[in-house]
Amino acid sequence: MGERIAEARGRAGLTQAELAAAISVPDRSAMTKIENGSRRVSALELAQIADALGERIEWFVTAVPESIVPHRNLQEPGAAGPTIDRLAELAARNLEFLAEHDDRLMLEAGANLSRPATMGEAERAATEARELLHLADEEPLSNISERTATLGMFGFSFAMGNDAADAASILLATGGMAIVNGSLQVGRRRLAMAHELGHYLFADEYTVDWRVAEHSDDNVWESRLDRFARAMLLPPKGLSEMWTRLRSDDGDLRTAAVRTASAFRVDMSTLARRLRELALVDQSEANAIRIVRTTKADIVEFNLVVRDELEAPWLARRYEESVLRLYRREVVSAARATDLLFDTWSEDDLPVLPALPESQIWNFVS
Repeated sequence: MGERIAEARGRAGLTQAELAAAISVPDRSAMTKIENGSRRVSALELAQIADALGERIEWFVTAVPESIVPHRNLQEPGAAGPTIDRLAELAARNLEFLAEHDDRLMLEAGANLSRPATMGEAERAATEARELLHLADEEPLSNISERTATLGMFGFSFAMGNDAADAASILLATGGMAIVNGSLQVGRRRLAMAHELGHYLFADEYTVDWRVAEHSDDNVWESRLDRFARAMLLPPKGLSEMWTRLRSDDGDLRTAAVRTASAFRVDMSTLARRLRELALVDQSEANAIRIVRTTKADIVEFNLVVRDELEAPWLARRYEESVLRLYRREVVSAARATDLLFDTWSEDDLPVLPALPESQIWNFVS
């Protein structure tokens, strides 16, 4: 436990003296003894430590998901971990908890597609993945978080600021999860989720992506994942057919870009790069598309459908349903249910349950 306390303190960026002051233990030497195991920790002190470090008490006493351990071992001792690391680990723990207690969650194992060694293989892998999602060749990938959940990867979105990582994913013993930075614009959030789906399907254990779609070297693994993500969101047949039709209808580059980006729910930078990959535009046209911005007038005049997918805070619907099932079965308390829901629900939002006799409290998992 002392090691876990030291690790959490380091992730929070606190010194031993600062943590000692926060929980009112005598001095830094007391914290040293706690962390090296020569002094016991009372239940009250552990609760205070958990509160000061922003962790649940269970974090200090339960096993870490296996895929997280190698990632932790690569970090500098005492270095404060980024917010996305903490959220990813919490989501992974919560998901494993639900899988253990809810037999209806049906957490599927990943498909484990062959890792693409070239850009062409990345394109073919995207076609395979779209087939797994039962998408037609020309069909946009809508509701990406709900779709990926059918393959066992549950998506979450939390606002972390523009300086935080774009996304992270963890491969669990069964299934996996991905977190997207909700501070990104909707098109970039969807691209990040498609990128993390690649990590999941290609069995990458734990990945934090600071900037997706900024890799240009074909020999770099992340570049091939970026290509996979673009091909997932903008399939060759569907994009080519729409782009050709819109350009022949009115010939206006901007109008075609606005309507295509809206139909496939991508940002202009992703659209421009994909059109260039498929040789549907030249470099000057791609540059012009990148600076296009969709306006309110566009939304009205082109009758565009606006849906802020993965808007933070966002939890996969299947995940929320699982929490509610455990709550209705009274496996978890109201407080634990809202905790599993990352406090995106209040206790008043939960369904009203029939009153239980006092003795039933011991049947709660937590």
